[in-house]
Amino acid sequence: MDLQTSMTGLTDEARQQVRDRVWVLTSHDHALALQVEAGLREAVGSPETHQDLPAINRLERLRETLAVLAISLARTHGHLAWFLSGALTVLEPVLRWRALPAERRESFGTVVPDPGQYTQAENAVRHLQDTMAQITATPPQQ
Repeated sequence: MDLQTSMTGLTDEARQQVRDRVWVLTSHDHALALQVEAGLREAVGSPETHQDLPAINRLERLRETLAVLAISLARTHGHLAWFLSGALTVLEPVLRWRALPAERRESFGTVVPDPGQYTQAENAVRHLQDTMAQITATPPQQ
């Protein structure tokens, strides 16, 4: 399964849980989810700007999204933590990507992704960011 399909499955589940009120954000989680959404938006930006960036910059920005998710995951529990954990799992292949040349035995098992994989990962992050925006549109539970 590709990154976009995996992320769509995860975000569909999150939206459904919010819609069904299985997952109701607390004020703390709401504030944290707003920070996540802003961090993802800042890191990945629009498709037009990213397509023209060198691979090393695209990878750097994708890694920034992983940092945003990991730091936020450390600050919460429950449904939001499970959702962020799922997003990190979907984006896990990015951790094995490299933009610099290296011989296989010297690269710690990393691989150079093709441009389509960068685009797919960036689109998955944008989809996650859109979902975070939708989730935070609902006022938090007091």
